[in-house]
Amino acid sequence: MQIPKGWQTQSKPVARSRQSKYKNKTIECDGLKFDSVKEARRYRELKILERAGEIRELQTQYVFVLAESVRFSNEPRKKPALRYVADFVYIKNGCQVVEDVKSKISRSLAEYRIKKHLMMSVHGIEILEV
Repeated sequence: MQIPKGWQTQSKPVARSRQSKYKNKTIECDGLKFDSVKEARRYRELKILERAGEIRELQTQYVFVLAESVRFSNEPRKKPALRYVADFVYIKNGCQVVEDVKSKISRSLAEYRIKKHLMMSVHGIEILEV
């Protein structure tokens, strides 16, 4: 087989940097990595509110279990628990707030809508979308 003129061959594949699904740029702030500039900006805003005493106990990437792991009779291994990872969780006026930084596109995704529904159904928690 002849290689067409102008084509180049390489002995090994070129390593490509992985681009995010929505072309977000990951960013680091206070030693933490965020999936988008918008999320990092919100983190900075929340840190200011925490220092001012308006919120407390700020946590990032907090995991909620929506359904425990299960084992189906026809499968050898357990299926892992279904989880929702909140961008931010904090206390404001004595109430827990669960916050997620979302774009218009990601708000409408079926997977997110199901997890949002389960958060309210299982935990009684409404997700605040920013």
